[in-house]
Amino acid sequence: MTEASGLSSAGVSVEPELLAEAVSHELAAILQAGNYDAVKLLLEPVQPVDIAEAIGNLPANLQAIAFRLLSKDEAISVYEYLDTATQQSLLSLLRSGEMREVVEEMSPDDRARLFEELPAKVVRQLLTELSPDERKVTAELLGYRAETAGRLMTTEYIAFKENQTAAVALEIVRRRARDTETIYSLYVTDAERRLTGILSLRDLVTADPQARIGDVMTEEVLSVSTDTDQEKVARTIQRYDFLAVPVVDLEQRLVGIVTVDDVIDVIEQEATRDLYAAGAVQAGDDDDYFSSNLFTVARRRVVWLAVLVLASFFTSEVIAANEDVLQRVVLLAAFIPLLGGTGGNVGAQSSTVVIRGLSTQSISSLGPLRAIGREAMAGALLGVLMMLLVVPFAWWRGESALVGLSVGMSLLAITTLAATAGAAFPLLFDRMGLDPALMSTPFITTCTDVAGTLIYLKTAGWLLVHLPQLVQATGISTHFFAFAVF
Repeated sequence: MTEASGLSSAGVSVEPELLAEAVSHELAAILQAGNYDAVKLLLEPVQPVDIAEAIGNLPANLQAIAFRLLSKDEAISVYEYLDTATQQSLLSLLRSGEMREVVEEMSPDDRARLFEELPAKVVRQLLTELSPDERKVTAELLGYRAETAGRLMTTEYIAFKENQTAAVALEIVRRRARDTETIYSLYVTDAERRLTGILSLRDLVTADPQARIGDVMTEEVLSVSTDTDQEKVARTIQRYDFLAVPVVDLEQRLVGIVTVDDVIDVIEQEATRDLYAAGAVQAGDDDDYFSSNLFTVARRRVVWLAVLVLASFFTSEVIAANEDVLQRVVLLAAFIPLLGGTGGNVGAQSSTVVIRGLSTQSISSLGPLRAIGREAMAGALLGVLMMLLVVPFAWWRGESALVGLSVGMSLLAITTLAATAGAAFPLLFDRMGLDPALMSTPFITTCTDVAGTLIYLKTAGWLLVHLPQLVQATGISTHFFAFAVF
């Protein structure tokens, strides 16, 4: 037995990524040597998900050879775990006859997900090669809107009738277990296939064999509709710790289930999109960013960057419009990056916590207005705390109490404004039905740069240009005035 297979079968703790990498290296060496019997020995104790990753790391020509060496059942399981690019590559490298049975035996939801990524011509060809039942199921799933429960669900579930006995139901489970996505959540329907109850495998096994399913089941069933957004489906399963959630149509007929493994993929997909949006990067269709070519990478990033660059022009215009103030006190320009960066950081913090609160729905108990008010007060408090550090330095560096006062007052206003905007913009976008993650770090930073620079230069202009004229008229010392304000 090989080292890799020994690690996977002897109970030794190995990181999954390291195991897949070790299997991939050894698999490539064996395939290049043409020792195909050793390939079967190597892969026999390895889990399908690790085999899929190992095959995905191979060159394209070796991928097809390794996949051919798998048994039929193993090939079906492994194929569902392969990334979309590798699945498409195998479809093109292998003859359609070799792949027809693999595609036929795939879970309906996995098959629909594969067909979403394939060219329309290839999908039409594959559909004609499916059996009538599988073709009908696949067409039904593809008929639902993308990123909804209907597109995400599988039709492989077990349902009973209320008048059946537990013994009969248990026999149905034994007969259909191998061809069903999960047997741990079982459903009950009436003559019109309307969902009327649910029971667990434990309830069924522990029930009296002659008991009616209608007497054993739980009538309170939580379900989702076919047009429910996939993110809401994921939150439902997460909230109630379900292994699966039933999906019903407009007539409350049971049409499928969404399982927890599909939900994990949805959570990863949505988290990836939020992270891309937070970094001003457009999410791609496959989220495989690092395997994309440079032109695709540039296209994903240039749109938001162009918008932010155009928005930054306003900052330049604000500085140009207040040129007379900067000419009088050139040192004021040295504090613009400090104030802009601080405002952007505070705004980014507020937007991050609010977007996270919207994602987990933990902010719903607080309410939008209270959430904005809370962040505004937090921003003001942060401004006061940072003034203790910044004002003395600005006073010393500018050799004037009014310079320190200008920086301090602007800092307080900017942090308060940034925290308020960072909380308000995501909530506003959420209320408008848009993705709150769009109002994230780059956008908030740019907005606070423009507003913060305007606040700072206007405050400095009033304190350093207009105020001295008033002070001179009254005979009050500017240092005394600065102390009085603080």
